Order: sequence, then structure tokens, then C-alpha cells
Amino acid sequence: MIGNHEMLFNHVIELLKKRGVTVDDIADLVIFLQKDYIHGLTHADAAESVRIVLQKREVQNAIMTGIQLDELAEKHQLDQPLQEILEKDEGLYGIDEIMALAIVNVYGTIGFTNYGYIDKVKPGILQVLNAHEPGIIHAFLDDLIGATAAAAASRLAHQHPELEDDQDVYTD
Repeated sequence: MIGNHEMLFNHVIELLKKRGVTVDDIADLVIFLQKDYIHGLTHADAAESVRIVLQKREVQNAIMTGIQLDELAEKHQLDQPLQEILEKDEGLYGIDEIMALAIVNVYGTIGFTNYGYIDKVKPGILQVLNAHEPGIIHAFLDDLIGATAAAAASRLAHQHPELEDDQDVYTD
């Protein structure tokens, strides 16, 4: 029998696939964020970091909740004015970003800066998710994917403390 932890992980991977997002897509974002800092970072290492982030329960919960809300909005099953807010992906709504911050916080404050940057420039799959095509709503998913990439990039940064700008500041 598959354990609850593995079942949730696989469920989240399937939900993401159903919405057009793969671990490789998110790994591409991780490389985008870390290419100037971790030289020699491989796609395999980035993808492994994404998988580790996706195994965290709070990440899984945020992704499942956000996808469910996006899907309900696509089916016009939310009450107004929330339905219209999600359809338009209104910039001042902010709840989608709050859920994303729960993910970036897993690996500390560097996650906030990574997320803010990637949310602003929207590279790769984030540009696709943010296209606002009629009938397709990713009000939550684009932020959750950006946050997952930011957390995975932050996780890798924590593994490379030798890359910190101020490593020689403190001497004995």
C-alpha cells in the first residue's frame, strides 16, 4: 500500500500535469534563478530540488487548494464577486500571493526575493500560465509554481554557503 506521504506527492504531480506543468518546467525556472550563482547546476539537480520541495506537506496543501480554486472558477462555481476576481486575476486580490508565500517561506527569506523576481519577470511556464486565455484560469497556479521554483532555488542556495557575498566579512 502506498503511504499517505507518497500518495499526496503523486497526487500533486498528477494535478500539476493535468494543468500543464511538469517538474521539468519548474526545474527550468530554478535554473533561471540560480544560473548566475551556482555554476554547473544541472537540470537533474534542479529537478531533484523541485521534487524535494513538492514533498513538503505545506507545499502540497497550497498547490491542491490553489488548483481546486482555479478549477472551480473555470466551472463558474464560485460566488460573485470572487468568481469575477479570479477570472480577471485581479492584481489587488493578493490571496494567491499569500498562499505562494507559505511555500517560499519553507527555505527562509531568500525565497521571498527569488519569488518576487520570478513573479515579476514570469519566464518559461509562468508566462504560459499567465497568458489569461479565455476559459482557463491560473490565478493561483502561476504564483504557486513560481513559489515552488523559488523555494527549490533557495534550497539549493542554502546548500552552497560558499557562494554568499559576505563570506569573508567575519574574521577571528
